[in-house]
Amino acid sequence: MTFDQLELDDRLLSSLEQQGLTRPTLIQQEVIPKLLEGLDVLASAPTGTGKTLAYLLPAFQHLLDFPRRGKGPARVMVLTPTRELALQVAEQARLLAQHSSHQVIDITGGVHHSEHAEQLRQGCDIVVATPGRLLDYIDAEVFDCQAIEWLILDEADRMLDMGFISEMQRIAKELTARQRTALFSATLEGERLEQFAAEVMRDAQLVEVSPSRRERGKIMEYYYHCDSLSHKRDILCYHLNHEDVTRAIVFVKTRDRLDELVAYLQSQGIQAAYLRGEMSQGRRNAALDRFKNGQVKVLLATDVASRGIDVPDISHVFNFDMPRGADVYVHRIGRTARAGKKGCAISLVEAHDLAMLGKIERYTQTPVKRRVIDSLRPQHKVPTKLQKKPKVKTKKGKPSSVKQKKLSTKKTK
Repeated sequence: MTFDQLELDDRLLSSLEQQGLTRPTLIQQEVIPKLLEGLDVLASAPTGTGKTLAYLLPAFQHLLDFPRRGKGPARVMVLTPTRELALQVAEQARLLAQHSSHQVIDITGGVHHSEHAEQLRQGCDIVVATPGRLLDYIDAEVFDCQAIEWLILDEADRMLDMGFISEMQRIAKELTARQRTALFSATLEGERLEQFAAEVMRDAQLVEVSPSRRERGKIMEYYYHCDSLSHKRDILCYHLNHEDVTRAIVFVKTRDRLDELVAYLQSQGIQAAYLRGEMSQGRRNAALDRFKNGQVKVLLATDVASRGIDVPDISHVFNFDMPRGADVYVHRIGRTARAGKKGCAISLVEAHDLAMLGKIERYTQTPVKRRVIDSLRPQHKVPTKLQKKPKVKTKKGKPSSVKQKKLSTKKTK
């Protein structure tokens, strides 16, 4: 299938062609027609599968199909959990708008209120925002949300994890002219997500897209068993000093761990940029710029700060600390092997991490192979990975750990 088969406006097709995009991804093929048909969509897709275009293209097509005479308040709202993701979505939206007169505004922290207020007074068509800052402007009556026709929630699971549930509910209630709602999430599991989707959506079409075997094969996944923190540091430095690592993201679990590792890498002659929570927008942008333009080839990040990072040509992702959940692991390694390229994901695993490694393998249905560096072999006995406990059968023959749930949505294959 090609993009022109989706009956998109020639101006959008020209923008896609200039970006070298001719064929829609699977999530785009599934979501775009449904949104254009006037349906709400509840979609799950892995990182790097093209979900941003999956909602931006039909949103722009709606604006082109139903134009207004002059400037006015925004008609499409995109909510994201982080500033970085909001800026990236806004940048992609501006690329699509280059052959039309549509205006895109991003509203995030780190920008003075007066600057946003002036932009909003001049009018726009699409606003991309983080929930907290947007709600500040709604309460201050700076942002007029009465004209919003489309609400798009990107990485809704992450927004819920970050405690934005009340903000998301309030914003949804304020959009009295809303005609369409699209919610994108890494996973559609969890009562909170199901309840929130039921509150804000009407007979949503459920779309779940898994990466093909070919796509999964583009990321080589390995793990090293480590005796201790110092052993992990040695293995990490061994790789970062290798010429195969051209641009790498290293994930850690806490800000304190990040600070310690940055200092250690510097002591070993390895310069690194970093992202962590509570950084000013200027410092965040400066760190990403150093990483993108090649001043440093290593970026350290916590999960809170890393969501939405989209930097091209990431050769390696390192899990210095294992994530809190298997879905987070998928998001992490999705930073490499983007745009059809190959990449490598390496996890540094201590004995207490083996249970999580097992969960990850069951979640992804992909075994993670173990590797050993001869000069850095573990000195302690490597334990067998913990196996999942068998489920106990009930009298009715159903596993006792399984809850029977139904979403109030229509599932499409």
